[in-house]
Amino acid sequence: MRVFKKKKLKIGLALGSGAARGLAHIGVVKALIEEGIPIDYISGSSIGALVGAYFASKGEVATFEEMILGIEWKKLARLIDPNLVFMLKGLIHGQKIKELLQVIIGDIEFKDLKIPLAVVATDTNTGEEVIIKEGSVIEAVRASISMPAIFMPVKYGRRFLIDGGVVNPVPAGVVRNMGATFVIACNVIRKLKRNKSIQVRKKKTFGLISKSQVKKDVNSLNGRVNKIIQKMNFKDFWKVFVTLQAKVQKKVRRIDPNTPNIFEVLIQSVYLMEYEIAKLKAKEADIVITPDVGILKVLDFYHRKEAIVKGFEAAKRVLPNIRKLIKF
Repeated sequence: MRVFKKKKLKIGLALGSGAARGLAHIGVVKALIEEGIPIDYISGSSIGALVGAYFASKGEVATFEEMILGIEWKKLARLIDPNLVFMLKGLIHGQKIKELLQVIIGDIEFKDLKIPLAVVATDTNTGEEVIIKEGSVIEAVRASISMPAIFMPVKYGRRFLIDGGVVNPVPAGVVRNMGATFVIACNVIRKLKRNKSIQVRKKKTFGLISKSQVKKDVNSLNGRVNKIIQKMNFKDFWKVFVTLQAKVQKKVRRIDPNTPNIFEVLIQSVYLMEYEIAKLKAKEADIVITPDVGILKVLDFYHRKEAIVKGFEAAKRVLPNIRKLIKF
């Protein structure tokens, strides 16, 4: 077993893709912070890029967790930029998502981050992995979370970029190339399990900051979301929608209510392809944390607390191995 000397140790954290399952990254980071494990470098793909960017910017995730738990998701779902003009490019334009990212992370550049960060995206024309380490953090994260067919590709210089998880769902090698000598990776892409009803846990928290400390942040976030929504023009979209709804209402009743929606089918198809890639990429890490979130659907953002708790528990289980390896 290889033991890493503390003097030369540079710890890298690789946070992978996984949509709602990737909220487990918040619990993982929280556990590492609580145990005093220093993180020198971060890499992220898709949802991992979002969590990684927040951590790299703020140096903590407790406030981010409170935002995620306190946000009004029904209103947030309206930020999908429903514009029929862009439907052939992607179901979601993404401009409003960019505004939301600015609210959460702040309009910051890579050079201003507290922890060095690398964001992984995919060139939609060449299929090449694109590693972003300079410029606007918001633009990089927006590109990395742009799921194929759902979000429009993001123009980045001369390239058009989509979800980083397509080519590198667990970017362990990326953070090692940044200079990390010991890599901790979080992989939430698991084998599909049979559908079971989710048992959401009763109230249980791990070292959360008090609500009074972040109440203003959560209220501010929901307020900004409302302002963004108010600027949006749904007139043309809803006119078409109402017409279509009247035509298909009878047929919809014949469909099994458990039939996955188009978003779930598209995203699940991507993750079916990513599973084998994730296993291969995870081997480049020294420690792999695998939260038990396979039962969660990829769009199960309503079960965000469950995902965060699963991440925290998974990290806690491997912490003894981490300390043993790094002699910290």
